[in-house]
Amino acid sequence: MPDKEVLTPDDVKELAPLYEAVVIALKQVYDPEIPVNIYDLGLIYELHISKSREVYVKMTFTAPTCPMAEEVLAEVKHTVEMTPGVNACHVELTFEPPWDQSLLSDEARIALGFDPDLDGDESGL
Repeated sequence: MPDKEVLTPDDVKELAPLYEAVVIALKQVYDPEIPVNIYDLGLIYELHISKSREVYVKMTFTAPTCPMAEEVLAEVKHTVEMTPGVNACHVELTFEPPWDQSLLSDEARIALGFDPDLDGDESGL
C-alpha cells in the first residue's frame, strides 16, 4: 500500500485524465477464462495515483487458484506502465474480501448474459 499521500484538489484535477487513461488501460486486460476485462469483472479493488505519477493497483481474481495469475499480474503492470504519463506501477494481489458476482459492472453482467438489474447470485461463474 502506498503512503497515505494527501492530494490537493488541484492534484486531483491534474491527475484525473491520467486516472481515466489507467482505467482504459486496465480494461484492455482480460481474464483468461472469462471474456470480460478485469476492470468490469470487479477485480480491481483499489486504484491510486500519487503526485509522482506512480500507480498502485490492488486486485484479486475470481478464484484463488487462477492458473494464469502471474501472467495477468505481469500484464496489468506492463499495460499500466505503458500508459503515457505513468512513471511506475505497483500491483498487489489480495483475496480479502473474496470476489463475488456482485462486483460485476453492468457491462460485464450484460456480456455474461445476466440481467444488470438483478443483484441475485446467478450461476455460471
